[in-house]
Amino acid sequence: MNTFRRILSYSRPFGKYWPSYLLLSILSVIFGVVNYALLGPLLTVLFENDTVATGLAKPEFQFTLDYFTALFSYWLSFVVGRGGIIKGLLFVCLSIVVTCFFSDLCRYLSQRILVSMKTTLMSRLRRDLFKKVSSLHVGYFDDRRKGDLLSSISNDVNEVQNSVAGSFHVFFREPILVLGFLAMLFYMSPKLTAISLVALPVSAFIVTKITRNLRKGSIETQSLMGRILSHFDEAVSGLRIIKAFNAGKYVEESFEQTNERHRRISRSVFNRQELASPTSEFLGISIAAIVLFYGGWLNIHGELGMTWQQFIVYIMFYWKVLEPAKAIANSYAAVQKGIVSGNRLFDILDIPEAIVSGTRPIHSFEHSIEFDHVTFSYGGEPVLKDICLTVPKGKSVAIVGPSGAGKSTMADLVPRFWDVTQGAVKIDGIDIKEYRIEDLVSLLGIVTQEAILFNDTVKANIVFGQEGATTQQVVKAAKVANADEFISKMENGYDTNIGDRGAKLSGGQRQRVAIARAVLKNPAILILDEATSALDTESERLVQEALTNLMENRTSLVIAHRLSTIRHADQIVVIQSGKIVEKGTHEELVAKRGLYSHLCELQEN
Repeated sequence: MNTFRRILSYSRPFGKYWPSYLLLSILSVIFGVVNYALLGPLLTVLFENDTVATGLAKPEFQFTLDYFTALFSYWLSFVVGRGGIIKGLLFVCLSIVVTCFFSDLCRYLSQRILVSMKTTLMSRLRRDLFKKVSSLHVGYFDDRRKGDLLSSISNDVNEVQNSVAGSFHVFFREPILVLGFLAMLFYMSPKLTAISLVALPVSAFIVTKITRNLRKGSIETQSLMGRILSHFDEAVSGLRIIKAFNAGKYVEESFEQTNERHRRISRSVFNRQELASPTSEFLGISIAAIVLFYGGWLNIHGELGMTWQQFIVYIMFYWKVLEPAKAIANSYAAVQKGIVSGNRLFDILDIPEAIVSGTRPIHSFEHSIEFDHVTFSYGGEPVLKDICLTVPKGKSVAIVGPSGAGKSTMADLVPRFWDVTQGAVKIDGIDIKEYRIEDLVSLLGIVTQEAILFNDTVKANIVFGQEGATTQQVVKAAKVANADEFISKMENGYDTNIGDRGAKLSGGQRQRVAIARAVLKNPAILILDEATSALDTESERLVQEALTNLMENRTSLVIAHRLSTIRHADQIVVIQSGKIVEKGTHEELVAKRGLYSHLCELQEN
C-alpha cells in the first residue's frame, strides 16, 4: 500500500483533480441510480397502465428520496392525465434517455480528469527515472545488467501505467457506485440487502486468496524479462563475435532457457490473474441466486413489501452493485503486478548518492592537480596504493604501465567518476570533494579510448553540452581536430546523421569528432585515456596530430598504451600493481633501464 500511495504522490497537488472528479463521479452515480429507478414506472406504464394514477397533487419540497419519487409520479400523472398513456410512456422513455446521457457525460468528464492525472503522473515518474539514471555514478552500471535497467524503464513503467495508474478509477469511482446502489437497495428492502452484505465479504476473501501469490510470481517474471532484454542487447552488440565464433547455437540455447522459464512463470501468473474474474462472477451469481431465493420466500410469506416491478428494479440495482465489485476484484489482481513493478522502479529511484557534490565553487584552474597519498579500491584489494603525484598547470604528464595497473582508474578519480578510498585528489590545494561537481567537470575535457557518440548529426555531437556554440566555432574546432576535411565531404556536411554510436564513421573519424567536441569545450584540464590505442597507423597519425593541437598550452593527464605518443611529455609516471614505480622524462626513464625501458623495448620489437 505504501508503494501505491507513493505512485499516487506523483500526481500532486491532488486538489487539482479530486474535487471536480468526486463531484462528477457523484453526479454520474445519481443519474445512474435515477436511470435504473425509472425502470419501475416504465414497466408499470407498459404492463399495468390502468393502474397509473392521475390528478396527483404536487409534493412539497423535501431533500429526501421519497420527495423525488413523488415528484416524478406527479409529473407522470400530469402527462398521462393531459395526453394519455402513450405520452406517459414517451415521458418515461425520454426521462431514461436524458438521465442516461447525463450519467455517461459525467462519467466521461470524470475520466478525462483521471487521464490528465495519469499522464501527468507517468510523465513525472519517467522524468525522475531519467534524471536518476543519468546521475548515477559510473560504478553502478558495472554491477548491474543493462537488461534489468532497460526492463525497469520500459516494462515496469508500462506495467505501472496499465495496472496501477489505469486502476485509479476503479478504486475511487467504483466504491462510490457501490455505495450509491447499496443505499438504494437498503431503501427498497433492508432484509434482502442484509443477506447480500453477509455473502459479499466471503466472495472478496476468496478472490483475495486467489490473487495473493501474484506478487511473488510477478517479481520473478520481471527479473527474467530483464535477463531476456540483456540477451537481446548482447546479441545485437556482439553480433560480429557471435558469427565469428559460430556461437549462434550457444546464445540461442542460453536465451531459450531464460525464455522458457519466463513462459512457465508468466503462464502461472496470468492463469491465476484470469481466475479472479470468473470466480468473482460465479460468486456474484451465487449470491444473486441466494437473494432471489430469499426474496421468493419473503413474497410467499407476504413479507417482501414490493411489487413485482419494484422487485425487478431491485435485482437490476443488485447487478449494478456486482459490476463495480467485480471490477475492484479484477483490478486488485492487476495491481499486485503493478506494485511489484513500482517497487522495482523505486529501488532505482532510492539508490543513495554515492558521489555527493560539494558546495565550493570553482571557475578557473590556477596551480596544480595533486594526488595526495591516494588509495582506491572497488571493494576488494586496492587498485591504487598510496599514489603521490603533482601535475603543474600547463604541463603534460603521461601515465603508463602494464594492463590492469590502475592507469584509467587514476584518470577517473579527477572528474569524480569514483571517489578515493583514502587520501585526496586536490585541485589548487583543495580536495575536489569540496567543489561543486558541475563546476569541477566544466574545467575538464575528456577523450577516451572509445569515442562516445550519439545517434544525431555531426554538429550536434560536437556541440554536445555546449549550448550557444555557433557554426563557425564548430567548424574551427573540427579543423583543430583534423575532422573538417572528412566532415565536409559527407552527404549533408555537419548536418549528416552519424548513426547509432557513430556507426557510419570509421574509428579514426569517431575519435576526431570526439576530440573536436573537447576542443569546442576549451577545457583548462585535459584527460586523454588511451585515445589512440584502438586505431590503425594512418588514423593514429591524424588523431595524434589533433591531440597535439588540443594539448598545446594546456594541462594534460595522458593515459598511454603506445609509448611513442608520449615521448615529449613533461613527465612520465610508470605504474605497476597500483603503485608508482618510476617518474621522469622519456630520456631519464630509458637511461634507468627499468620497467619503462622494458616496455619501450617490447613495443619496438
